[in-house]
Amino acid sequence: MHSHIDSFPENHSKYPGLGGMRRVANLINKIRLKEKNVILIDAGDIFQGTPYYNKFKGSLELKIMSRMGYVASTMGNHDFDNGIKGFKKVLHHANFPFICSNYEFSDIEMNKKTLKYLVKEIDGIKIGFFGLGIELEGLVGKEYYEGTKYLDPIITSNYWSNYLKNKEKCDLIICISHLGHRYKSDKISDLKLASLSNNINVIIGGHTHTFLEKAKLIKNIKNKDVIVNQAGWGALALGRIDLEFSKNNEKTNSLSVSDVSKKNYAKI
Repeated sequence: MHSHIDSFPENHSKYPGLGGMRRVANLINKIRLKEKNVILIDAGDIFQGTPYYNKFKGSLELKIMSRMGYVASTMGNHDFDNGIKGFKKVLHHANFPFICSNYEFSDIEMNKKTLKYLVKEIDGIKIGFFGLGIELEGLVGKEYYEGTKYLDPIITSNYWSNYLKNKEKCDLIICISHLGHRYKSDKISDLKLASLSNNINVIIGGHTHTFLEKAKLIKNIKNKDVIVNQAGWGALALGRIDLEFSKNNEKTNSLSVSDVSKKNYAKI
């Protein structure tokens, strides 16, 4: 969301008067009035982008997200912009966990502040989450992420998705990713991750600011569908995925939508 609490300015060349966390919160409240089971997650880069971050260093964003009822987030590269100590300093304002499965922090105190995975049971459905961050070298100054070890996202993904499926017996496995949607190079992306995966059902992505009008279905190595979605940046859109389960907890059907039309941009 890049600290876009308010809407873009009325004189903005591309998004005049659109977006903002306030409007996202309004949409979420409307959805919760109609839907019983809602999972709200963020794929990182919460910080950096407006004077709110410059002044409050991320505390305001985390307070608002806590009020909005987020279940979890992962860390984006810009969430390191005030350094690990700066991130740790404001983290207590979040009443939701940050899941960083492929970052290892040598700072023991910081290591206890993030999770490798999360399991939540909602209405009889067991849901497992893990999170993947992008490689920080060359993207973030070393002084800002010093003491952070980057683990291979494919190896990490296979390990934790297998753990959640077979050890925790999860019915649904969601990867919260800040790898990026797609690249022309061989760099690992959400689409590549989906095609090489085993047990992931849904990938919620960030980093590349990709607006998808509809989520993509990618075949994994077992020829099963993986839902891949990303909802842009700047709180300009709210991506939504609806999943239906049968009574025996077997996923039978899925509908995926990431609507970036004017109705999501509209003033509320």
